[in-house]
Amino acid sequence: MRAIGTPLILVNFKAFREAAGQKAVQKAKIAEKVSEEYGICIIVAPSFVDIAPVAQEVSIPVFAQHVDPVDPGPRTGHVPPELVREAGAVGTLLNHAEKKLNFLEAIADAIYLCRKVGLLTLVCCDKVLACRLVVHLGPDMFAFEPPELIGTGKSVSVAQPHTLRRAMLTAKQVRPDIIALCGAGVSCGSDVSAALRLGAEGVLVGSVVTSPE
Repeated sequence: MRAIGTPLILVNFKAFREAAGQKAVQKAKIAEKVSEEYGICIIVAPSFVDIAPVAQEVSIPVFAQHVDPVDPGPRTGHVPPELVREAGAVGTLLNHAEKKLNFLEAIADAIYLCRKVGLLTLVCCDKVLACRLVVHLGPDMFAFEPPELIGTGKSVSVAQPHTLRRAMLTAKQVRPDIIALCGAGVSCGSDVSAALRLGAEGVLVGSVVTSPE
């Protein structure tokens, strides 16, 4: 697997049909090609059922979209970090607006279990104060994502530049070494450039790449 560096782009496949099954593998291979051509770190986050086939076909990092703070066992429907790691993922999103962990304790437990099995963690947060609290929990990365902008095509780096800047500064004050990202509405190169100027070290993209529209 290629090393994770910055600036980086994480492509969240979500649960779109257009990014599932063989199409997930195809999109991951496109991401790999772009990564090679432009020398930028690209991470893909396919659905759970596609983690193994995608990880077997590409050398770029593969993340899960979510894990539950549980060990393997009699837990129907849960997604233990250990099993995600065995499927080939090297990291996971946590607390995305579309799949929240409802308490800081749950986020902390998930981070602990991920670290124990060797999974990197990228925790999403929706407010500046939440960024401070989340970074204290010790994830490898965090992403500031105002939920009202997700999927709108209105980038956080353009619609809320001052808030984004505060979120980045707040996180770095707590932990200068954390990788600080942003997402929500990022849809073109100028959105990414604006995010980098405001202190982000990369972006999350989803609907703009994987949805049918």
